[in-house]
Amino acid sequence: MIPKKEEWLKALKERHGIELQKKISSTTVAVCGLGGLGSNIATALSRAGIGKLILIDFDRVDITNLHRQQYKVNQIGMNKTEALRENLKEINPYIETEVHTVCIDEDNAGKVLSQADIICEAFDDAECKAMLTGCVLEKMPDKYLVAASGMAGLGSPNEIQTRKITSRFYLCGDEKSDVKDDIGLVSSRVMLCAAHQAHTVLRIIANKFEV
Repeated sequence: MIPKKEEWLKALKERHGIELQKKISSTTVAVCGLGGLGSNIATALSRAGIGKLILIDFDRVDITNLHRQQYKVNQIGMNKTEALRENLKEINPYIETEVHTVCIDEDNAGKVLSQADIICEAFDDAECKAMLTGCVLEKMPDKYLVAASGMAGLGSPNEIQTRKITSRFYLCGDEKSDVKDDIGLVSSRVMLCAAHQAHTVLRIIANKFEV
């Protein structure tokens, strides 16, 4: 049975407090890339009762995604944007989502990200990471950016950290491991980095900033 919206919000307020939940529920977060990082970031924020998620990815769900990404076997072949929106609605029936099944680039980033308060960079490709980071920092200085660098392999989970680069730019990961090294991406370590990113978003909303 799906709880009423009032019941859902009451449970969140009891967990987070009325004022913090009010802030969480009024925040819009863009998740750029819906793979191992992005799908886990979106799932965590959905559970926290985030107000709106802008979901951006051009790819489709593949069998090779299932070991680390928040999709199901019966969603193979679906656009990741639609599949993830479907899954998030099962977790939080009252979350607002906006999907863009596109490859984000310098030309469309401004339009796609215009409504976001906080932007999460969740790409695998280094060039895409650099493009989005440069675009946000140069053209959207009023927005927060939470990016990731280094979460591959079986390295210690304690190496995954969050570092404040500037007042509005945070970087999560070990900042050294690469998907091409060792055995590539492992679900548990990718989820750790995604959790750092989602938690950083919630800390920003709560005005609890890294030193």
